[in-house]
Amino acid sequence: MDVEEALEFVDHLAWTTTGKHLDSLQKAILRGAWENQKYKEIAQHHNRSEKYVKEVGFKLWKLLSVALEDEEVCKANFRAKLENLRFFSNVSLVGNGCVKIGNFSADNIHYPKVSQSESLQEETFNEKTTSSEPKVHLDLADAPEPNLFYNRTSELTTLENWIVGRTRLITILGLSGIGKTALTLQLISQIQHEFDYIIIYRSLRNSPPLQTLQTDLIQFCRGGAPVPAPSVSAPSPEERATTGGLPLLEYLRSHRCLIILDDIQTIFSSQQLAGNYQPGYENYGAFFKQITESSHNSCLILLSWEKPREIATLESENRPCKTLQLNGLGPEAQEIFREKGLAEPEKWSELIDLYRGNPLWLNIVATMIQDLLGGSVSEFLSYDTLFLGDLESLLHQQCDRLTASEQQAMGWLASTPEPADISKIPENLQLSRAELLNVMQSLGRRSLVETVQQNARSHFTIAPVIREYITNKK
Repeated sequence: MDVEEALEFVDHLAWTTTGKHLDSLQKAILRGAWENQKYKEIAQHHNRSEKYVKEVGFKLWKLLSVALEDEEVCKANFRAKLENLRFFSNVSLVGNGCVKIGNFSADNIHYPKVSQSESLQEETFNEKTTSSEPKVHLDLADAPEPNLFYNRTSELTTLENWIVGRTRLITILGLSGIGKTALTLQLISQIQHEFDYIIIYRSLRNSPPLQTLQTDLIQFCRGGAPVPAPSVSAPSPEERATTGGLPLLEYLRSHRCLIILDDIQTIFSSQQLAGNYQPGYENYGAFFKQITESSHNSCLILLSWEKPREIATLESENRPCKTLQLNGLGPEAQEIFREKGLAEPEKWSELIDLYRGNPLWLNIVATMIQDLLGGSVSEFLSYDTLFLGDLESLLHQQCDRLTASEQQAMGWLASTPEPADISKIPENLQLSRAELLNVMQSLGRRSLVETVQQNARSHFTIAPVIREYITNKK
């Protein structure tokens, strides 16, 4: 029995037991266990944290222990357990996704009972494996190289549940460097089996007009064939791509597709409240609205620093439009310091809090501490001011987009050591109550303010890094 046969066998066990195939990381863990690799090696090779790989592995061994009625399946004995199973001298697929092992079929193994819906899922899968259905078409040309991924188990579970539940529009919000792209790339590897045809990743960093974006997406859906130019007669669905209609919906209805649009903030205007479109880009708002309200089984994911204004009115508990506010990492961010070789682990939690668990910020600061202070976190924390360094240019990109009123409010929050009550407007803040409410809502949509509950009221503050940046600008 070789590793490929083992993966094939375990994949069938997973499908029969859970209704899901193994994802790429689970296969990597099994392959690594077969080849006696350490978790650290598997994690490094697949750009994941060792802790996260161990968590996925633990669940995998638990699944195998239940399926094989063995309480002791683990990484160390996985290969031996499979090789010692009765009749494992001749393993092959016999069709319909079943594994044949000599005179013994994997279907004869005792599995936990599955629900009727899971049974129907397996029947559907068996039908698909005998057809000529194409594999998922991936176009990740715009996606960046994946960075190290730190544990985001709860966020991945939330997103996967939304997608399985047929949510049509998902917005992932957060400051630059918080991990929106890394999370999404990890999500793709886990849920691509949910989509029967197309997964496309596009960045809007160059602010393409909607017409250009739609034509590009449709061209990929057509297998690279050019999109026809419009005719003088009644336009065909393909032709409407250049006339401002929404022909892309016809492709989203004919196939269950996933489209990811990154850098959404580039189509919004600077020096206006969050989510206001640049002139000529207002039709993106109509596009997002129609994606949410039209009938189809596809999904559009938006990654942005700012929340589109339409989203607030489209999302609710029972509507197919959801928003995930991505916050910083917790204790798992210590993996960053471990990789950088910083000293004094007992001080790491303070550093994580100061930089709000932002992976990019923490990487920048950890590199500086190692390069200039020999890895001494306590020496870094002893300074009176908070180090910004390369963070300053990153914060400038986001704070430079603020309106004059937003800058006033940020200056007020930066000068207030305790969380502020916006019902008590200071005299030097030249904003009416209505203006301040609009400004605070906009700053929230930019992820620049934090909400704290005190005495059953919402108070507002800003992260220490942002406070330092605003103070230095005065």
